[in-house]
Amino acid sequence: MIHKIYPREQISNYLLIDTFAVVLLTFMVLTSESTTLMMKLLLLLFFFFSFYIALWFRDWRLLTATILGCVSLSLLCIFTEQPIFLFGFIFADLLGRANEKLHIGIGMLAIATMFVIVQWHETGSLISMKSSIFLPVVILQLLLPVIIYIREKAKTLEGELDTANQQIERYIQEEERHRIARDLHDTLGQTLTMIKLKSELAILLVDQDEQQAKAELNDILESSRVALKQVRELVTGMKFISLEEEIARSRELLKEANIESNVEEKGQRLLMPSVDETMLALSLREAVTNIIRHSGARKCNIRLKTDESQFKIIIRDDGVGLMGQSSGNGIQSMKERLQALKGTAEIANASDGGTVVTLALPINSYGKEKSVL
Repeated sequence: MIHKIYPREQISNYLLIDTFAVVLLTFMVLTSESTTLMMKLLLLLFFFFSFYIALWFRDWRLLTATILGCVSLSLLCIFTEQPIFLFGFIFADLLGRANEKLHIGIGMLAIATMFVIVQWHETGSLISMKSSIFLPVVILQLLLPVIIYIREKAKTLEGELDTANQQIERYIQEEERHRIARDLHDTLGQTLTMIKLKSELAILLVDQDEQQAKAELNDILESSRVALKQVRELVTGMKFISLEEEIARSRELLKEANIESNVEEKGQRLLMPSVDETMLALSLREAVTNIIRHSGARKCNIRLKTDESQFKIIIRDDGVGLMGQSSGNGIQSMKERLQALKGTAEIANASDGGTVVTLALPINSYGKEKSVL
């Protein structure tokens, strides 16, 4: 039930201190010989009421309670002739948790005014030997709200930073899941397509050419090992994929699918970052896989083109075209990969039938080397 009397979030850090301060204050007031007991009790009740309000609120009510608390401490100090104003740190500490900086400033002014009133009443002067003794304590009371405010602000910012870091972590995890899904689709899709084609061929050859069927089955076994290796690589992170090697693999896969392939290159070869080359290679792989799976094409032309502003890979086939189909996961994957590099991936029907896929990356500071294709 204590959290209904005292704020739960302050119990561990402040309950003991506040309890000690309140008990000591009460003892000093009640044991003083000045003024009547009734006046002491009334002023203590006034102080307790102000303290309780300040405990639970952070808006204008905290400021009002601080001002009333300073008034009660000033009167207690005057009537009991005890340095009760030193207990102003109780309100100074709570004042540092105010929502508004203006409230903190006004509250600090109330604490300073309390000290001035008490010293003027006791000595008739603002500067005296007695006031100089207590001056450091009063200065600490004035600094305490600022220190508490800075600390509370830092805790708030730390909490917001932790929340932001958690959101970023969830975003990274989500992006990593998307990346793995894309890579599984793009990388394993081609390998599994090759396994499917070789399996179909082995079925046709098993009764006609046993040796050739055995060779195809060995190829299927090797492709399965490659697929397993690809899965392991995707789990540990994306590997570098050479564009030249990917073109060679694509030509081999097209050959297995009985699709005639041709590679052309115009302009000098680019020296590009490994990430850019990997993204292009994966996008080319997806385009070729789609041709084998869906186009029904007999010919495929892969053209590499470099001009002053862009490097392009144009993949053209003579298949059935898009036929009103919407972009699937593979097309979207190509677009996302190249968009991340400020490039583009476009797919359209060719004017003479078939499909044209255009992969383009802007040329920034890429170097160039001689063509080797």
